[in-house]
Amino acid sequence: MDPATEEFVAHRNLLFTIAYELLGSAADAEDVLQETWLRWVGVDLDTVREPRAYLIRITSRQALNRLRTVGRQRESYVGQWLPEPLLTTPDVAEDVELADSVSMAMLLVMETLKPTERAVFVLRDVFALEYDEIAQAVDKSPEAVRQIAHRARSHVAARRPRGVVSSTEARGALDAFRRAVETGDIQGFLDMLAPDVVLIGDGGGIKQAVLNPIVGSERVGRILGAGIPRLTGVVTTEHIQLNGAPGLLVRMDGEIEQVMAFHMHQGLITGMYVVRNPEKLERLEEETTLLR
Repeated sequence: MDPATEEFVAHRNLLFTIAYELLGSAADAEDVLQETWLRWVGVDLDTVREPRAYLIRITSRQALNRLRTVGRQRESYVGQWLPEPLLTTPDVAEDVELADSVSMAMLLVMETLKPTERAVFVLRDVFALEYDEIAQAVDKSPEAVRQIAHRARSHVAARRPRGVVSSTEARGALDAFRRAVETGDIQGFLDMLAPDVVLIGDGGGIKQAVLNPIVGSERVGRILGAGIPRLTGVVTTEHIQLNGAPGLLVRMDGEIEQVMAFHMHQGLITGMYVVRNPEKLERLEEETTLLR
């Protein structure tokens, strides 16, 4: 490979991870990488001291531009918007900070940040870039970046879900849901719902899903009690690594029907995230490598 291609390939997974964390969409992240490549091949490499930093800067700028555009588009999205789920490699779960940053719950929190705040938060708190590097990526002074980082960090801390979810807890909840689907007896699963549990579904206007968040174990229980029996045909479930954590993939007659992820606190399910939009399920047949 020529030097430009070699550098890009060497850092591609890192660049994809940055773009995905900024956008919550693998499709948009891939578009950003294509734009990054087109700009990278036009750069005189003799003027570049640190290719990794230079590529991160290009990717961050392109992702930030796209984030401002898709933010306006998501205002007209049908129902609730959830991040595009990824089938991740086992090593992502081993990096606790990375796994937390790409979890469904955390990506939803980051959706509440302004575009520049999100970029600064991701580049500083997830990827540990220096303030002057981030300043070049977002066209702000280092001092302004420090202030933005502090504001974003406080915003995230106030909204991030409680507790750290262990793999054992998550698998227990997923197993309970799996038994409910296979046997029709959902009581065991309902017993794991926290009183203030929140159910969020994403059908994108293509597949049926709850249009607004459902709050409370009784209301969520009624929804599940009505919805699970509607899973007809040959229904199969399988455990997967979904965005760095245990998730459940549900197939109907061999086709992917939906994926589920949970957030838990003190052994109870506090958050349920169900993605049914088929346009967001296309990457789930192969693993995606994420890197810091």
